[in-house]
Amino acid sequence: MTTACTTGVAGDIIAADRRTLAGRIDALPSSAGLWRFITLLALGGFFELYDLFETGYISSGLLAAGVFHTGSAGVFGIADQAAFASATFLGLFVGASLLAPYADRFGRRLTFMCALAWYGVFSLLMAFQQSAEMIILCRFLVGIGLGIELVTIDTYLSEWVPTHLRSRAFAFSFFIQFLSVPAVALMSWWLVPQTILSLEGWRWVVIAGALCSLVIWFIRKNLPESARWLAQQGRHQEAHRVLSEMEKRCGIAPGEDFSDRDAAAQLPKKGRFREIWAPAYRKRTLMLVVMNFFQAIGFFGFGNWLPALLSGKGATVTHSLLYAFFITLAYPLGSLICSRYADKIENKWQIVLSSLMTVVFGTLFAFMTSPVLMIICGFLITYSNAWLTFSYHAYQTEIFPTHIRARAVGFCYSFSRLSTAFSSILIGLILQYAGSQGVIAFIVLSMLMVMLSVGIYGPKTRGIDLENI
Repeated sequence: MTTACTTGVAGDIIAADRRTLAGRIDALPSSAGLWRFITLLALGGFFELYDLFETGYISSGLLAAGVFHTGSAGVFGIADQAAFASATFLGLFVGASLLAPYADRFGRRLTFMCALAWYGVFSLLMAFQQSAEMIILCRFLVGIGLGIELVTIDTYLSEWVPTHLRSRAFAFSFFIQFLSVPAVALMSWWLVPQTILSLEGWRWVVIAGALCSLVIWFIRKNLPESARWLAQQGRHQEAHRVLSEMEKRCGIAPGEDFSDRDAAAQLPKKGRFREIWAPAYRKRTLMLVVMNFFQAIGFFGFGNWLPALLSGKGATVTHSLLYAFFITLAYPLGSLICSRYADKIENKWQIVLSSLMTVVFGTLFAFMTSPVLMIICGFLITYSNAWLTFSYHAYQTEIFPTHIRARAVGFCYSFSRLSTAFSSILIGLILQYAGSQGVIAFIVLSMLMVMLSVGIYGPKTRGIDLENI
């Protein structure tokens, strides 16, 4: 099958073989209907990242309320803040590695909706707990739902978006998702110091995210199942029906029914873990494990430790938090700007270039003393992290077939959760003994590993149907 894509002044003009499932998806125009679908998926990711980033913001409220304790007075003999963060990432690891594969078995839509309801309910329950033990337990359960949802959104999106729009769609999706970073910062700044209706402010921050995620659950009940997954399961007529509905939503006439011998329908109905280690995919799996392990150090290492790094360079706590707020605006802005060119560059090279950008400006950041130059370098590092994030999220869903996509992505992605747990402790030690320059050096070396693994071993995906990568 051949698929060609060109862009004219009037919009996207697609020449595709609409007798195949992939061809019909590739022929979907860049219409309001398609972008509404992408936005609905992204809104689920918004509240996931809201929930994820609130970890650092509500901890001070939990300490002030006397629920959390520092040092050996904590539940596990360590600071409750540390246990709270560790429970989050442990839950993410369990959700991504062990439960995300259910999206291959039961479908993207059902897994997606169940995970959204799961983390919304447990997040709401967490807001009303009185003990550190129960809050940490609820946080672990919330993390499981987040881990499942993050993987499922990626697989869902990659399977529904036309080849020529995949990277652009991921960039736009993360623009919406990353709006949660300044949103949770402002919500926490406003609510954490207050007590409303006898509830501490940190509880309202959690309640707001949980209730909104549950509202989105009702809005998104009518999302279609992945046509590719339905065809792979042998549910040919259902795949044709949902694809026809999507074509109507995008303003074009439904295509003719594709053959039950279509490439998407020839995959096994059930995938197994050992398949991601088959000769055809072993190199890709190892490449993504290395990439995920080290990219998390760059992303969370800089993002979570930014105020401490700024303080270590002489900024006051107040100024470091103010600087950090301006720098985090680069998450949504970076994704929005990148969406203009994301589909014009090979994805593997976008990962390499964004990592290189982190290396360059991370090195410069280590030597800056001027507040203005620190903010500029920090903004550009955050910009590169946003660019890296949507690039690798798109990339890792492209290089595995439908029947093992969620399983493979979940397994590889889970290493970023493990990496975060270990690197957070290591960065704390490096900051203590080697200062902010030592931390930046650690992050720079990690991003060099990302560049080498993807640049050398990553396959090309731009302009290629998922069935042919």
